[in-house]
Amino acid sequence: MAVQTALTRALHAVRSVRSDVHRPRRSGGGGPRGPSGWMAVTVLRQPSEVDVHRLPAPLADLGDRVEVRIQPASRDRGTELSARLRGPPPGSRLDRLGGEDAEADLRRALREAKQLLEVGEVLAVDPTPHGHRTRTPGGALVERWTTAAPRAGVR
Repeated sequence: MAVQTALTRALHAVRSVRSDVHRPRRSGGGGPRGPSGWMAVTVLRQPSEVDVHRLPAPLADLGDRVEVRIQPASRDRGTELSARLRGPPPGSRLDRLGGEDAEADLRRALREAKQLLEVGEVLAVDPTPHGHRTRTPGGALVERWTTAAPRAGVR
C-alpha cells in the first residue's frame, strides 16, 4: 500500500513537471515575470529605511545583472522592493530544469532580502532528519524538489 502511494505521488509530480514544461507562454511575452519583467515583494519597513545603494547581500550579489527600485507600498503598508533582470532572461526551459534559472535566482534574492530587512536573518526550514532510511523513487523525487524549492518560490 505504501509503495503504491509513493508511486502515485511520484507519477503526479512527473505529470506536474511535464505540464509545466509544455505549458504555452502567455501572449505579451511576459511569462511568469509579467510583461514588464518586474518582480516585487512588500517589505514591512518605511521607504526611508530601505536604501537602494545598500541592498541586502542576496540582491547586492546579483550586481549589474538586475535593476532595482524602491517605492512606498499601497495603502501605507511598507515598502515595495522591485527588481528585474537586465535584458532577456538567459537560458531555456531545459536549463531551468537543470538548475540554471536567472529568474529563480532573482525570486530567491528578493525573498531573502525581504527577510533580512524585516527580521535580520534568512529563515530556514528544519533539515530532514538524519539517519539511515531506505531510498524510494518517491522519496528521491521529494528530496530533489525540496532542494530546488528555495530557488523556485511561488509561481
